[in-house]
Amino acid sequence: MNQETASISPPESSLLAAIDLGSNSFHIVVAKLVQGELQPIDLLSDKVQLAAGLDENRMLTPEARQRGLDCLERFAQRVRDIPSQQIRIVGTNALREAANSHEFIRDAEKLMGCSIEVIAGIEEARLIYLGVSHTMAGENGRRLVIDIGGGSTEFIIGDRFEPLELESLEMGCVSFNKRYFADGVISEKRFQLAVFGALRELLSIKRKYRRLGWEDCVGSSGTIKAVRQACIALGYSTDKITTAALRQLKEKILSYNHVDEIDIDGLKEQRRAVFPAGLAIVSAVFESLGIKEMSISEGALREGLLYDMAGRLRHEDVRERSINAMMQRYHVDQEQAMRIEQTALIALTQVRESWHLDNNEYHNMLSWAARCCECGLTIAHSQYHKHSAYLLLNSDLPGFTKQQQIQLAAMVQDHRRKFSQSGFERMQPRESKHFSRLTILLRLAFVLHRNRSRERLPAFHLTAEKNALSLSFPDNWLSHQPLTQTDLEHEAVYLANAGYELSFK
Repeated sequence: MNQETASISPPESSLLAAIDLGSNSFHIVVAKLVQGELQPIDLLSDKVQLAAGLDENRMLTPEARQRGLDCLERFAQRVRDIPSQQIRIVGTNALREAANSHEFIRDAEKLMGCSIEVIAGIEEARLIYLGVSHTMAGENGRRLVIDIGGGSTEFIIGDRFEPLELESLEMGCVSFNKRYFADGVISEKRFQLAVFGALRELLSIKRKYRRLGWEDCVGSSGTIKAVRQACIALGYSTDKITTAALRQLKEKILSYNHVDEIDIDGLKEQRRAVFPAGLAIVSAVFESLGIKEMSISEGALREGLLYDMAGRLRHEDVRERSINAMMQRYHVDQEQAMRIEQTALIALTQVRESWHLDNNEYHNMLSWAARCCECGLTIAHSQYHKHSAYLLLNSDLPGFTKQQQIQLAAMVQDHRRKFSQSGFERMQPRESKHFSRLTILLRLAFVLHRNRSRERLPAFHLTAEKNALSLSFPDNWLSHQPLTQTDLEHEAVYLANAGYELSFK
């Protein structure tokens, strides 16, 4: 293959794919990383309207689940030849809200052949800003980015590539459509109620955001793009959304009695149903935050996912920064954390094949758990492992999904004393087994460094078979370490109660 052909048809192994399971639409973007820049190769989207399928008990209806799975079946064909480690799939507000989201995720993961992460609103905001900042000119000064989704709206103030303030509010075009325009009827009263509903949500950030300020305002969602397109099509503006254009567009929409009557060039039929609700949110945002005009970014969550994934491949993982910040915040003993981390990773190297822990993410998670297992000492020594787990589970940790925080917290909570494994019950069975095994390696490293000595450990040998571990040290070393020997005896009892056998010599 010549160079020109290769540039047109890159090998699938060199591609990255990001899939956004939004509350209104599912999106996929496939891109190639070229000299630090992402070149989109393929884009697909489908208005699944998952949020519209949430019933009064916050359960996804069978119809909504099937719409989502039908869409993912098409996406699965597109990414079939891309390695799973080069694909990221995230769910947002609808999957955060759905009480039975785990059922949909289970079926979707089988279909896609890779894991699906449900991300918190703050993490969604961070990724949106990452996508916007990488696809727009890097102007100096603060930028306000707003993304109105189907179930939530994210607000970010940042400077160049660094977010300074992140918020996610429970309002979106699909959820507001269900609340205020469920039957499709449009009236001034309904529209104003929707605006008031959005203004109430915005009260929580209004003062803080206005005080911080910004020089440039950018919108990045399908709702905001549709509002801009309508303003241009009707001649109310030539490029940006302005307050004057919004007023005119509101009057135009109120001239219709039903969403089916909306007739604006470029406004797709599927967008019409949620357009009045989306316009009400945009109007409230302009009013509450005092916005005069808003430009549009083509980059959003899925582009942010791609750049975040590309950063991880280049070892520029924002999660590293989050863990380091946590260690500093809670005054973790850096030397002790490093000792535990290094020993745990040496142990992982020796058993990764026999225990099927060769995915690099397991290496990362074990490393981060080792560094954070003593965060809780800042609160109290008694039960500090539980304090550490609580902090990991409930802190805002940029780059981590909620599921990853659950995994870290479970490992840290069980890194000493009784090996209850209760925290692993919230994971899929396969992941539960893998993270139980990672936790055992963390426990062994903790035992071997309980004396907090700066002396190097001797080379040890660790072998694993299913639920059995054998640990050996150089001749006579263990006999001169009575504390370590006693702790290993206790550890063997703890592990036996959890169904694992530990032998040592």
